[in-house]
Amino acid sequence: MTNKAPWDNASSLCSMEPTAGCSPTVPEPELYRSIQAVLPKETDHKVAPDCLNKGMLRWTLHKKVQNNPANSLSLVWVLIKELEKAERWDSRKYIIPLLHTLMYAIIQTAYIPDELYKRVYDFCKRLLTFPHPYCTVGLSYTRQIKTERFIPGLMYQRMVIAEQKLRNEHYPFQERVFVLADPEVFTDPLAQVLLGDIEASASASGGFLSPLDHMRTVVQHSIQAALGAEQCHGTKLAQALKDMGHDVEPYFQEVLATLEQSVEEGGRGDGGTLRSRLQQLYSEIVTDTDSEPLSKGPLYDCPLPNPEMSFHLWTEELDIWRELAKWFRSSSMSDQFSLSPEQEDFELDESPDLMPSDKTRFSVMSNDSGIERDLPPTADQSPVSTLDAASLSASWEQCKSEQESSKLSRRGGIKMKPSVKDSMALMQDTLEDHASLGGGGSGGRGGRRGATLQRRAGSSAMQSPFPKQQRHLTARIVVMGDDRVLGRLAKAYYFFRKREARRLFLTMKVNLQFYYIPVCRAPTPISPVRESVHLSKGKPCTLGSYLSMVDPWYNCNIKSLGCMIPKLAKMMNPGTPKDPFVSDVISYYVRTGQQPVYFTIYFVKITFTSMTKDPVEEVFLTHLEMEFPEFKQISASVREKQKQKSSGEACGAVVSMNYKKVTLSGRDVDKGISVRMSGAQISAIPSNETEDLNCLTLTLNESPTKSKNNTVESKIRTSNIKIRSLESRSFTVTLDRDCRRIYRDVQSIEIFPCLDPGYCVQKTMRSKLNLGEDKDAGLTKYMSKGLPLPINTFAGIIN
Repeated sequence: MTNKAPWDNASSLCSMEPTAGCSPTVPEPELYRSIQAVLPKETDHKVAPDCLNKGMLRWTLHKKVQNNPANSLSLVWVLIKELEKAERWDSRKYIIPLLHTLMYAIIQTAYIPDELYKRVYDFCKRLLTFPHPYCTVGLSYTRQIKTERFIPGLMYQRMVIAEQKLRNEHYPFQERVFVLADPEVFTDPLAQVLLGDIEASASASGGFLSPLDHMRTVVQHSIQAALGAEQCHGTKLAQALKDMGHDVEPYFQEVLATLEQSVEEGGRGDGGTLRSRLQQLYSEIVTDTDSEPLSKGPLYDCPLPNPEMSFHLWTEELDIWRELAKWFRSSSMSDQFSLSPEQEDFELDESPDLMPSDKTRFSVMSNDSGIERDLPPTADQSPVSTLDAASLSASWEQCKSEQESSKLSRRGGIKMKPSVKDSMALMQDTLEDHASLGGGGSGGRGGRRGATLQRRAGSSAMQSPFPKQQRHLTARIVVMGDDRVLGRLAKAYYFFRKREARRLFLTMKVNLQFYYIPVCRAPTPISPVRESVHLSKGKPCTLGSYLSMVDPWYNCNIKSLGCMIPKLAKMMNPGTPKDPFVSDVISYYVRTGQQPVYFTIYFVKITFTSMTKDPVEEVFLTHLEMEFPEFKQISASVREKQKQKSSGEACGAVVSMNYKKVTLSGRDVDKGISVRMSGAQISAIPSNETEDLNCLTLTLNESPTKSKNNTVESKIRTSNIKIRSLESRSFTVTLDRDCRRIYRDVQSIEIFPCLDPGYCVQKTMRSKLNLGEDKDAGLTKYMSKGLPLPINTFAGIIN
């Protein structure tokens, strides 16, 4: 197969000469060298992340072709040839990086000939015969290319409308990116640089883009994508749209209606009706004011604007779910959304047991018992507290009579229970997750034990036999920091699901997607000893390292970004305009990273030595550390000598451990032992590929010891465990290496995977009906019991 003829043919069809202000034309050999430079190599994971510049090279490649239609089309041709070569040579590690780069270029290319569309479609269709995750990514892009081929410009149009919140009557979907940065990592100078980068991404040519500007780009791109350079003069069209001012909105609505009508018709036919209608609109917009022809000329490029982002430092005062509710309410004010009376009155009912740090209550719903004597003494006097002295006596009798009449009919005392519809909506995610247990795992390890030993990955929406409820709003939550911010995210997500189980609000309307950019705190050269003790044991970004290990494209673009952010902050001078880099990479991540990897959220019940102190229920995601303070000062030399003792005796306190040992064969074994230890680390994230199991790994501070007839292993793999101190000594527990989540004077801990609130609601409903509480029946047998945290990547888990 030769590639010369299609290339020359496409060039003659498009005749895309560089217009004024465009970047220079990049020759094909230079594009080829740039693509080879960004591809992940076998030795990349062994190189320090700060030495990797592939994320910057990928960004530079897209910048080269962003402002010139000829460059963009050339990049698409080079990429599809490289994909076909990778397929012939069975170089699968290059397929997903090249495919994501290709699709990102296709979305922004002004015009693509049909033969090129067919070539891309045929390649994506051949990926359906590949194993996971290639078939999953290939299926998603096959569907997009098939639609884009018959309705050119649809992906660009929908992306801009959703991300820029353009009001219309035909496409009601909206998206927004919430960037949450850990203030422990992002100090004030670094946070200001990141905020400036995000703000710079929303501007163009020194000014912020208005909704009318986005409407112009949608009209321009849609008409050019359908007509091409042979039937459209891009420069004249751009000037005409600019001169129209506010009159461009009716044309935007018409173009949108035309493309969406073609979608409803299923793309039937050869697209002649769509092109003829857009040709008619083009003739109406552009009038022949001079002798130059209107039907042929250079195309005008429309760079894809970055999505709307909001930057937040995730302090104790910030409630991310309240921010989501504000965004939801602002979106609901438009004509395309409507709130029910219940939702209009509801304002994120936050009970004290869920959010102890937030004492404010925004709700008209009463949470008391409804009994009159339970009311506080001043409960009914608050309405008259604002009256002046002259009117107080006059209104007292009226208030007293109203108080007497209200004793039997308490207003606001309604206690809402989750309806069957609410419960089903909350269960939807668990049903879909259960349907994908067999696909996208880490190499099929564990076989029969998919829920325990095989970490799930990949999108489950395409595999689920259950109908997907459409949610018009998508919140893309990007967290930046180390393992500590992920622990806070897991805790917030768990409490959110628990609160939604009590009363549904955001689940039915907002689709949540989580993204993670690992950023470590730069070590202080003044006193490295004073660094946090909890960051000294192990890597501070274990989850980010794991994702980099299983997804090479994540390692090239996202993990390296976290190492570059502090360096970029030092390089940038305040007040100097710079091209947005971090926000561009975030945009690329949230748009193409659609394959989630699921991480189990673990529940831990902490019991204290003091009988007056109530037990604490907490969750963690990556790491739990327990330590006896009195043995903390033992030097490393003493521990090394202790390891060399033939008796195997260890120093420390005696504890009992009851746990369920997991094995690759799937035959779990209940074990109970007593051991002397000074501390232990419990990790939920594997450190290497050979130990990539979806379970907890307990490692003692001491060497393996013998206790009676039992040999304590150096590493214990378990799904749940209970540890209790048998002496008067107490220990300290630290969750996710976060110094803000330390518990002292602990007597015992009990750890097991979190149960999904949707599963708990269904089990409770069945138990009330006496249909078998201990045995899964009905919908519960299709549900995943655990509550995982999905972190989106580019490929999921590559074997």
